[in-house]
Amino acid sequence: MELFDVYPLYDITPVSASGSWITDDKGERYLDLYGGHAVISIGHTHPHYVKRLEGQLRQIAFYSNSVQNPLQQQMADKLGVVSGCEEYRLFLCNSGAEANENALKLASFHTGKARVVAFKNSFHGRTSAAVAATDNPALVAPLNASHQVTFLPLNQPGPLEAELQKGDVCAVILEGIQGVGGLDMASPAFYQAASELCRQYGAVLIADEVQCGFGRSGRFFAFQHSRALPGIISIAKGMGNGFPVGGILIHPDIQASHGLLGTTFGGNHLACAAVIAVLEVMESEQLQDHAAQMEKYVRKKAAEIPAIKEVKGQGLMLGLLFDFEVAELRKRLIFDHHIFTGSAKNKQLLRVLPALNVTPEALDLLFAALKTELT
Repeated sequence: MELFDVYPLYDITPVSASGSWITDDKGERYLDLYGGHAVISIGHTHPHYVKRLEGQLRQIAFYSNSVQNPLQQQMADKLGVVSGCEEYRLFLCNSGAEANENALKLASFHTGKARVVAFKNSFHGRTSAAVAATDNPALVAPLNASHQVTFLPLNQPGPLEAELQKGDVCAVILEGIQGVGGLDMASPAFYQAASELCRQYGAVLIADEVQCGFGRSGRFFAFQHSRALPGIISIAKGMGNGFPVGGILIHPDIQASHGLLGTTFGGNHLACAAVIAVLEVMESEQLQDHAAQMEKYVRKKAAEIPAIKEVKGQGLMLGLLFDFEVAELRKRLIFDHHIFTGSAKNKQLLRVLPALNVTPEALDLLFAALKTELT
């Protein structure tokens, strides 16, 4: 059977990994500064993570949500403490797209309204409602186009209030830091304004923290750089450090009746063990603070390279902006210097999304390679 064509594939086959390093089937080592789309939050095969999952595999890996699973409550309690969102309720699923799908559905049920406001260059997933709220027409099938979504410019409260005044908006979905869209950030003032406007006009603010959450911005959630209070928070990616898991945090003000949301695999025993391990490592290694410190280090190193016009983003969700398209530069980084970085909708942007415990020495290798290529 032939595999369906999903992404253009580099001729590299990883077979093992440790920390920020990947080894391929030829024995070549690569520095991973992309983390598989910001998924690797605590480093590849972190010893505590491996121990947690190995131990869980010896006990029970999966059973359905028709029986008690104490690991779910253990994980929820830990998440509440580490994130500072103890008052929220947690629904567990399997991916970021599924998290946003459930968030949008829940907002519509809660408000009785159907229209959604999203923002230019947003990306929220590829499932039905999530892809309709994604600003990329090439991904939106005719089936998805029936969803009522209005796209607005980021960081402009006026147009947002004008849409909310129409009275038919169930949700405003907002990335604190846009990922694929190019590392533009919702300013703290705009995030807070969006939060207040949603409360005023009876809409649900959905904080899409799928990529920018779990410490990546230097705070546990990117919205916490503001005083915003989302009704729903969607999470995934760095949550499981490679194990597929997602979820939504639901504020007590949002109605979610018994049986409204459901899942077969969400919150399974292995997934919970993975998330607990991630949270324990984040806490013990103070990875939120480390991400904020490494942002300062990256900005300092980037200032030494004139070809880098701007460093976009926050924490360890960063983009190096050049005045030329970077596709060839990215290939040279991979094949000549053995360094993985990421691309974005903005073709002049190189995305840097390493593990949150990346070292300054590892980042030095990137900037040494860039100096070699650009001078």
